[in-house]
Amino acid sequence: MTLRTGHTGLNVTDIDRSLAFYRDVLGFTLLAEGKEDDRRYAFLGDGGEGPVLTLWQQAREAYDGGRAGLHHLAFTADSVDRVQEYETALRGAGVEFAHEGVVAHREGAASGGIFFHDPDGTRLEISAPLGAETAPAPHASAPTCGFF
Repeated sequence: MTLRTGHTGLNVTDIDRSLAFYRDVLGFTLLAEGKEDDRRYAFLGDGGEGPVLTLWQQAREAYDGGRAGLHHLAFTADSVDRVQEYETALRGAGVEFAHEGVVAHREGAASGGIFFHDPDGTRLEISAPLGAETAPAPHASAPTCGFF
């Protein structure tokens, strides 16, 4: 048996704000939610079976990249054009980016994407496997996704 990632659970400080971001800006579908004041959560999907992402309102502070745990959450799009569409939507929502535009995963790589943060500061990536051949690589000797 080979393990695969099922869904990713993220602790958030404000479920309504995070739900608006992941649903309205990134396009995930709300599958189910718990609305009890002390047990708020949302299951989000992408049109396939089951949840892809679960938001849990139980964090008291923003994401801290200096602590052990999640480094970043990466999503894959089918093309660089689609990545750029997400970039436009995210910029329209006021999201700040780690790099300007699509960047390569490393020097000379065909894959690349955009790197940004969600409302709680969790590091996110949307990339495509091809199409970034001419995009700059922010770090010549290390993977771009490792240092943002």
